[in-house]
Amino acid sequence: MINQSVKEFDRAGGRIAADFRAMIADSEDLLKAAATMSGDGLAAARVKFEEKVSRAKTALAHASQPMLDKSRETAAAANVYVHDNPWSAVAVAAAAGLLVGFLAAKR
Repeated sequence: MINQSVKEFDRAGGRIAADFRAMIADSEDLLKAAATMSGDGLAAARVKFEEKVSRAKTALAHASQPMLDKSRETAAAANVYVHDNPWSAVAVAAAAGLLVGFLAAKR
């Protein structure tokens, strides 16, 4: 399940990167043409650029959703574990605290 989520995230990341490259190219074209465009041409270019930004935002939201869902599942499982095994959780937290303290003292 995690591997599938990671693969979906990677694919979506590739699509997002392509959208951002297209958006950057469009913004460069818009900046170059801004000096010579009339008001109508500039408005049309701005609308096209806004559409690209909107698509990139949507793609980012869709790409991050599987990871958010998995994070929620993991947090729920951790919550159940801590409630079922409170002393184990305290021991793990204490060990982690000691490790962080030891590493911080080394500096």
